Amino acid sequence: MRALEAVREVARGFAAAGVPSPRVDAEYLVAEVLGMTRTGLYAAERPLGEEQLRRLRSLVDRRRRREPLAYVLGEWGFRRLVLRVDRRALVPRPETEVVVERCLVALRGLEEPRVLDIGVGSGAIALAIADEHPGAAVLGIDSSEHALALAGDNLARADVDGRVELRRGHLLQGVRGPFDLVVSNPPYVSPEEYEGLQPEIRLWEPREAVVGVGVGEVVARGALAVLRPGGRLVLECGEGQAPSLSAELRELGYEDVCVTRDLAGRDRVVEGRRP
Repeated sequence: MRALEAVREVARGFAAAGVPSPRVDAEYLVAEVLGMTRTGLYAAERPLGEEQLRRLRSLVDRRRRREPLAYVLGEWGFRRLVLRVDRRALVPRPETEVVVERCLVALRGLEEPRVLDIGVGSGAIALAIADEHPGAAVLGIDSSEHALALAGDNLARADVDGRVELRRGHLLQGVRGPFDLVVSNPPYVSPEEYEGLQPEIRLWEPREAVVGVGVGEVVARGALAVLRPGGRLVLECGEGQAPSLSAELRELGYEDVCVTRDLAGRDRVVEGRRP
């Protein structure tokens, strides 16, 4: 069986199983077992060997059970990084890349800013900021020792010159500033909404990183104690939550409160400046 034949067969099976984007996922998995890019599949002439077919069947079975594609592959791209990913933390998402972009804008002009990432997860935000701002020192906090272990794996793979520290903790408890920036992608899905999410999230990703009510507001309140005057807060939020979160920031005294849309046009990032 040649590469594109395998792609077509896998895609048909995925479609029958209700897997979203069956063709794209099939391309990823066939490319993985062949050790090439997705675009390279369209020029591949050689057939898959027996060992490659066995590995492909194993990966396909996992994806048919609705395990996230990123977990099946074991790593995922996030901005300029390739991160190790598994069930210990959320899959890094495109909308969170917008969070990083807003952080970099907030840090523009600062040579050696101090950054606090609350809920560091896989390390995506913290490592991306350190990777793209060569002077930034980032402290990443998470309550999950499993997530911190995964972030540690990614930190070991990243070239950030020892500028990222990982620490176990609950939100901002015990954290001392001052910081130039506090950023967080907190859990923001309500328990009611959670039951309607796709299986890739409900069955595989850590529930505590997904479900939460009012966590962004708690982070915003606590950040006032650790941000230096003029320091900025950047928060990711769920669809429809930006107006209430923006209002909360203004009530807490943040200035220059603004909202940024993600690539799908949804209000996704809320930020403000400590006076």
